[in-house]
Amino acid sequence: MKKLSLSLIFVLIGLCLSAQNDSTLFMHQLCVLEGVSDVKPLESSKFKEKYVMKVEQQIDWKSKEKGTFGERVIVGYKGADRPTVIVTEGYSAAYGIDPEYEEELSSMLNANVVICEHRYFEESTPQPTNWDYMTVDNSLADLHHVRLLLGQVFTGKWISTGISKGGQTTMFYRATYPNDVDMSVSYVAPLNRGIEDGRHEPFLAKKVGTKKERKDIEKAMQEIMRRKGELMPLFKEYSKKKNFHYYIPEEDIFDYCVLELPFALWQWGTPVEILPKADESNEAFFNCLIKIASPDYFAYPNQYLPFDVQAVRELGYYGYDLKPIKKWASVKSTKNYLRKTMLPDSLRHYDFDATLYRRTIKFLKEEDPTHIFIYGEYDPWSASGVCTWLNCKKKKNMRIYVQPHGSHKARIRTMPTEVQKEIIERLTEWLK
Repeated sequence: MKKLSLSLIFVLIGLCLSAQNDSTLFMHQLCVLEGVSDVKPLESSKFKEKYVMKVEQQIDWKSKEKGTFGERVIVGYKGADRPTVIVTEGYSAAYGIDPEYEEELSSMLNANVVICEHRYFEESTPQPTNWDYMTVDNSLADLHHVRLLLGQVFTGKWISTGISKGGQTTMFYRATYPNDVDMSVSYVAPLNRGIEDGRHEPFLAKKVGTKKERKDIEKAMQEIMRRKGELMPLFKEYSKKKNFHYYIPEEDIFDYCVLELPFALWQWGTPVEILPKADESNEAFFNCLIKIASPDYFAYPNQYLPFDVQAVRELGYYGYDLKPIKKWASVKSTKNYLRKTMLPDSLRHYDFDATLYRRTIKFLKEEDPTHIFIYGEYDPWSASGVCTWLNCKKKKNMRIYVQPHGSHKARIRTMPTEVQKEIIERLTEWLK
């Protein structure tokens, strides 16, 4: 990192002071970091000080000539020598602006927090937007740069963490820059081996919940499809009212919503009991479908387009089992549905590359980082999680914890009391 001259430091501090009346020493430290701009204070009931800022990042970390963009980073301050939790966000970081926000580990460990918005999401989108540089390796280099930059301010231990896609990012970050942090916690993080991984469909058909619950879900799906002709006018009216647009016919989108229903239901821990019975009204079945598997998931413009691009290229996704509803479906095959339903023509040319998957598998099998994985037993994403294959019995550090009957909302605090205690003791020991 280049050293700044004393005169330049005074100039930058002066600029910060002139822009903010409530400037502090910590804010001054942020302002003089190379490539940091637009440092603005935020309200917080959880941190002594909190700021949002922009960090200059290279669009392509293999070539400076491609230019730079500003990544939105949110910083919560508790003390320079306290541990620091770096949230490897997989999506937008807008939630971090909330005055009441505090990340789970930050609360448990009385730690600073650094939330890094993922490139190509919201305020962290390069202009013009060239999707060729929306790669995992580029996003990991972004994190590495933030870590080196803020390591000049925060001198305590560092913990990386993320949820879902952010949990994946934590996993990839640790495998790529193993010495950047002292420990990691990945929540509900899948590790998919293809655009349609193949493990989620049998999980939903045979493993999740009880046999009766799985049968009740299938019956509800089939009843919705039997009523498709009666429900389509409601479906079209709803799409028009919400101004939804689709890349494929609405009749096919209806089928995909029904196919999505079991995944979405189990992912968020929705009780199976809310599904309507066969003698209930069309409105009851329609409202249930919209509540659990709304067509906004397949509509555009979609705030999750950057993720869809990554899923097709590197992250992978899940598939659908068409058999239970094929008799009534207008969709004849779900193969390659993600590319067809989620991406515009201009972005459908990308092929899936399993290099990231293989690299991460190799690292987790051969190494033993101080890394904790949290999963929910009934979360369909667990079907492609490391909990299905990674053996930690012979490892000193790595641990996997699965919340009984848990969903995608599984966290340390949702675990049984004794398991919570064990996890916190392990983290505390690693901090020493």
